[in-house]
Amino acid sequence: DMKQEDNYKIRNWVEDLPKRGVITFSIEEVYKLFPSISKRGTANALLRLVTKGKILSVWKGFYVVIPIEYAHKGVVPPIVYINQLMEYLHRQYYIGLLDAAAFYAAAHQRPQVFTVITGLPSVRASEKKGIRMKFIIKKNIPTSFLIQKKTKSGYVLVSSPELTAMDLILYDKEIGGINRAATVLNELAEELNFRDMAISIFDNTPVPVVQRLGYLLEELDYSELADDLLRKTKEAGILFRKSPLKTGKDSEDCEYNAKWKIIINEEIEIDE
Repeated sequence: DMKQEDNYKIRNWVEDLPKRGVITFSIEEVYKLFPSISKRGTANALLRLVTKGKILSVWKGFYVVIPIEYAHKGVVPPIVYINQLMEYLHRQYYIGLLDAAAFYAAAHQRPQVFTVITGLPSVRASEKKGIRMKFIIKKNIPTSFLIQKKTKSGYVLVSSPELTAMDLILYDKEIGGINRAATVLNELAEELNFRDMAISIFDNTPVPVVQRLGYLLEELDYSELADDLLRKTKEAGILFRKSPLKTGKDSEDCEYNAKWKIIINEEIEIDE
């Protein structure tokens, strides 16, 4: 039976991938490698492997060979394949926000959603079998502020601590607000080094974000870090304008911090 033989061909090829250090593949690759097998036959063979819990479809046309340590759950964390997936989608990306912070320090902030920051055009969020991935669009991906981190399946790109700090404030609504951002910042502070940071980081960061970051660092008793950041803004010729600490909240009759030009319309309470 020809079909049975096709099944074996594809199955053997898939099972050999991890031995070569590869754990992802696309359906296009399979079509190319086995031109004699019909598209339908290929789809059936792959569906069989999915049903058997050998592979997982994590994106339309894109599969992960399930590593042994995840076999019983049948779910593979996105960190395992995100680099390969973004290459497949031909997109720049980096792991950001709480997921980035977890690489450095803030481990007890483990998020429920895996956050990937990527360029235009926008990508739909993906939810498959309990894995939630959220894509945040940033017009320019600041590649010089990304760090390669090794993983079992190669490496991933993660925002540097300094970029992570700015993103936590820029996208605070994505993580639950400015207080949550401050909580994570408090854990990330040990890793921050504004003194050696290139001022080009400000090119894609709205100025009020920098003001809020400086103000928060001071509130959290990291005044040395805050001063380093302030020096960098002066070096970059950045001018502050009055900005509220919390966007979209009334800021009348609030106290004012002249150093950072921040209207204090929110009390900061962090989870210790």
